[in-house]
Amino acid sequence: MIVDYIANHQAEFWVITGFILLAVEVGTGFVIGVFLFTGLGALVTGLLMMASILPETWIVGVACTGISSGLIATALWKPLKKLQGEGVAKKDNSSDLVGYEFITESDISMANPGSTQYSGISWKVEIDRQAGVETIASGQRVVVTSVEVGRFIVKPVE
Repeated sequence: MIVDYIANHQAEFWVITGFILLAVEVGTGFVIGVFLFTGLGALVTGLLMMASILPETWIVGVACTGISSGLIATALWKPLKKLQGEGVAKKDNSSDLVGYEFITESDISMANPGSTQYSGISWKVEIDRQAGVETIASGQRVVVTSVEVGRFIVKPVE
């Protein structure tokens, strides 16, 4: 009985299938596009059948869904790819620790980083390459310019 109903109401079947596929795409978080493009293709197929542009047969329904899914994927691929952003994200060294000043405990150079204790953690202390200095003497005041995992990048306070 249900099979007969679906066979006699294919336009509605394809529209409902399209909405279900789109709901699965949104609900599960799959962002691979398969459900998105197939769901949109099924919607197009159902709407074309409702408009009596396509006959309501299984062969036409499957073929139109496949073809329209492919066309939609081709048309939307670049715009959707742009929404993801291009290239590697720029490194963000923003932190509450940027601007923190302290006095070095030992001599540090580009080749030999130092260390300091802060908040119960031993931090490696490296000279900022843009600081314009090769060494910083022990007991000199420095300011943190960026923070990486377990490392303070510093320059001398002017």
